[in-house]
Amino acid sequence: MAILTTVEHPDDPRIDDYRDLTTADRRPDRPGGRGLVIAEGVVVVRRLLDSPYPVRSLLGVPRRLDELSDDLAGVDVPAYATDADTMARAVGFHLNRGVLAVADRAAAPSLDAVLARARTLAVCEGVGDHENLGSLFRNAAALGVDAILLGPGCSDPLYRRSVRVSMGHVLRVPFTTLDGAWPAALERLRETGFTVAALTPSADAEPLATAGLGGRRVALLLGAEGPGLTAEALAAADRRVRIPMASGVDSLNVATAAAVAFHAVTGGG
Repeated sequence: MAILTTVEHPDDPRIDDYRDLTTADRRPDRPGGRGLVIAEGVVVVRRLLDSPYPVRSLLGVPRRLDELSDDLAGVDVPAYATDADTMARAVGFHLNRGVLAVADRAAAPSLDAVLARARTLAVCEGVGDHENLGSLFRNAAALGVDAILLGPGCSDPLYRRSVRVSMGHVLRVPFTTLDGAWPAALERLRETGFTVAALTPSADAEPLATAGLGGRRVALLLGAEGPGLTAEALAAADRRVRIPMASGVDSLNVATAAAVAFHAVTGGG
């Protein structure tokens, strides 16, 4: 059972993991920092507690910790209760959600393990925006995508903003890095029976709705917001598919486009 302790001062060393999260060069979830996973809000903290990530502690106002009492009954971690002002002074901003939790990272699954269990994959190239990546993970969880593979130029899915925007689903959708020369690394997917389908707004691509991808092992290739997939990645795909749009609109946000494609391939989960 979690040990509940009251913290009365923002400089208390027991809450150092949460300190000054708005200062870019000191945030523990930034590259070069401590590499901690940070969850914000009751829903996301609950998902962290139910994940394979080793939770270090919680910090929150009493009301939010009370909402997590059933979840905390089964874990042996410290939970620090404080008032909203003390929490804001420690964290560096007022946290509307009222509770945070930190965890150490868990090892990513191997590519072989992911490919052995998956039927539908999302493969990202250059998705460097943390909010887009978080939204993409949330959509993947909702629509039955089995795992996400990260190619070159992608941001860290465990960055605090990505975890928050994903509503914690980045903690449950398996992901790993697709290592090796790019885009030659996509050949590994073909070897295990996946059709690599690149999503592009190009007019000469196949309409997604008539591409016949449902029922297959499919790896959906998704590019960065704005530039999209590189020419090399498009050339390496087996199929090029598009989402037809009304006149005057050339593309969708990458997470929105991904959701449409996920639903077309999986049938909604």
